[in-house]
Amino acid sequence: MPTPISTDDSGFQREYPSATFLAPTLVAASDGSGTLYALSISHQGPHEPVGIFNLATEQQRSPFKIQYSHRIGPTTAVVVISSKLNSSVEGSKKKGTHPTFEIRAIKINLLSLKPGDTARPMDVIWQRQGADLPTYGQYVESINSHLLLSGSAYADPSTPIPTPYEPSPDEIAPIPRTNENLDEPTTSPPKPPPYSWTQTRDSLTVAIPLPSSTTKDLIHVSFTSKTLTLRVSYHASPSLPIPRYTAKALWDTVDPSSCFWTWDKEAEHSYGLLTLHMEKQHEGTRWMQVFAAPAVPSAQSSSPLTSTDSPTSTQDDNDVEVPETLDPSELWHIRESLEKYTSSLRDGSDMSGLGLGSGVPSLAAGEMDDEVDASVGKPTMLTWVSLSGSTPAWFHPRESVPFQLLATPLPGLKQGLSLVTKNAIDGLVFELDCTPAAAGQAQAEGGTGASPRWTHSSTYSAVAFVLASKRDTRCTYVIPSKGVLAFESGGSGRGANLYLYRPASSPKENWAKQSILRLDDGSGGALLGVGGIIGKAGQILVLCLLERTLAVIAGI
Repeated sequence: MPTPISTDDSGFQREYPSATFLAPTLVAASDGSGTLYALSISHQGPHEPVGIFNLATEQQRSPFKIQYSHRIGPTTAVVVISSKLNSSVEGSKKKGTHPTFEIRAIKINLLSLKPGDTARPMDVIWQRQGADLPTYGQYVESINSHLLLSGSAYADPSTPIPTPYEPSPDEIAPIPRTNENLDEPTTSPPKPPPYSWTQTRDSLTVAIPLPSSTTKDLIHVSFTSKTLTLRVSYHASPSLPIPRYTAKALWDTVDPSSCFWTWDKEAEHSYGLLTLHMEKQHEGTRWMQVFAAPAVPSAQSSSPLTSTDSPTSTQDDNDVEVPETLDPSELWHIRESLEKYTSSLRDGSDMSGLGLGSGVPSLAAGEMDDEVDASVGKPTMLTWVSLSGSTPAWFHPRESVPFQLLATPLPGLKQGLSLVTKNAIDGLVFELDCTPAAAGQAQAEGGTGASPRWTHSSTYSAVAFVLASKRDTRCTYVIPSKGVLAFESGGSGRGANLYLYRPASSPKENWAKQSILRLDDGSGGALLGVGGIIGKAGQILVLCLLERTLAVIAGI
């Protein structure tokens, strides 16, 4: 390319150069600085530019990366590019700002290309915006639509986003709680709740304020899988009532062996903080409240209170429904206390003062499992864009739900569209079916006649579990009926490997083959990219480009 690739300190962030074939002898190449070159390639001599296109936004050059290209006619090609809205270093370093990426489809008239042509602006057909770069993109010719896979959906900037209605103060009506009369005048501030609580996917944190003069020997807490017992032997009369629970039923079950409590009397001036940390038995279950709803006695029941029941006034205080503290910042003092506890577990310091030592036992050192398999795959959303840039009539944005993507099709091969998604430890292969039969079935289910369907074609058992052990995986692809290919980056001079996972020959098979292929001995450098072509004999050839070596794999 005429412009040399270099870096400077002007605050301008460049992109890596990228290229794509528009025809067997025509390449669209980006220099990483905002210019697209159409290069006519030949077997001899330098390649001659026959077209130069600039992407200008806000009166300045905008770097971009080529994602893919396709031909929509004998004389027209479309190149899909991605760019960052704010490409300056100063704008990217602002705290609290999330980057926004723009996807553009550029139309190139092949008849207008000629040597020595001057630079001209790009002809943008459509553009979309999102919070992440595309993971995979392809134009599906049978339905005239673009498929974009990314960590976020790409919204149409021409479609206005409805602003949420903000009610005025006169329109906001408070919701009365149990035994609360909003018509009565309030002369004193409302009584604070007996506790505050918040939850995560797998745990529950309850904070109970107690007088700072309370000592640990006065606090008695016990957990069972379904109940909580809390007694504080404090005989003074604090202004804030102390909650008392005896085998109080929880909203759901917990793991008693993983539950603990901490007491921080320095959290407030006059009140300390008793923190209960409970591990959920059903991970992912969203608790509506901490305790189960109290049983309502029947009209015929007139039995007196048992010895474990509290008086009516105390029972009302303990049975009050406390909403979840959705803002974690309101529990900063709880998190401060838990951070001290968890940090001691991580670094092995002994907070108990009992001389129990530090760290983990020597036999367990280096063998702790952090459940890395839970992070395998990338959260992905699917966006369809028609040829004109609008959303297809058969696709609604609400149908785009996140899923864990494990593998995409091998670039360069035109063998349909297959994706591998994560399901527990397995990998499910879904193929895009755009045949008339699939469209008819989609129409029978309430869709339109042109709607494609994703069909589950096969399953790679435990492939997500196996990929979790590959810490240096650079890219993962799938070749239909051949297998899943996981490539290592091969940095630090140790060479790159290819891990090939074959599908089972039949659903009844208990075993599937796995192969490891050495791509390089380390002298070729790190792996830069992978692609595939079809050879003259119809066989699939996998091309692996390293920094100083091109490895060609045949016989996959």
